[in-house]
Amino acid sequence: MDTPGIHKPAYGMNRRMLRTVYNGLRDVDLVLLVVDASISFGSGENFVLETVKKAQAKSFLLLNKIDRIAKPKLLPIMQRYGNAYEFLEIIPLSAKTSENLGLLLDRIFEYLPEGEALYESEQITDRTERFLASEFIREKLLERVREELPYTSAVLIRVFDESQREGKNLVVIEADILVERRSQQGIILGAGASSLRDLGISARQELERLLGCKVYLGLQVKTARNWRNDEAVLDQLELGT
Repeated sequence: MDTPGIHKPAYGMNRRMLRTVYNGLRDVDLVLLVVDASISFGSGENFVLETVKKAQAKSFLLLNKIDRIAKPKLLPIMQRYGNAYEFLEIIPLSAKTSENLGLLLDRIFEYLPEGEALYESEQITDRTERFLASEFIREKLLERVREELPYTSAVLIRVFDESQREGKNLVVIEADILVERRSQQGIILGAGASSLRDLGISARQELERLLGCKVYLGLQVKTARNWRNDEAVLDQLELGT
């Protein structure tokens, strides 16, 4: 089905995300610029590098995926970035094999200033359970359709009902999976809606672990043309301001 009212171009998702990045660069103590060392330097890499340069932020350059390339190829990459900006540290590493991750943590603690704790020790995030639920569902979606729908899908929580959480140990969640074209619905649904059913089962199990209770999860797939430029939808998705 089509969702009405998602046609007005406004600031758009990309502009909101960039605004969040720019605002964050003004307030942080240390920036970690993560680069995929296994691919060629392109316009995307240049854009991010220029963003860090304009902010004049204290930064580390992290060359990730070094498990995929020969070590001699790292030096030209390090020189290119080092000539472009004065990074505090340039650290080759591999998130997959954990190579140099210990070194990275040591260096971070060396450069970060000491200060009062901003959150309680048991608090692991400042996002709401409602927001996390949408992210868990979207994670399961991307695991299945990443190649077909990399950036054109979103998960919008319509109902997050905790009224039975204490009495019946149950949270009711209903969510819409948004796509931009009607033809994309079939990719998510699968034959006889089998793919959507499997996605729902997997997401529900993750949500039950997250929330520590039983979860009823209802999913619908809807076409929402141009949702990435609809301010009301982006507000509901909590994607910046």
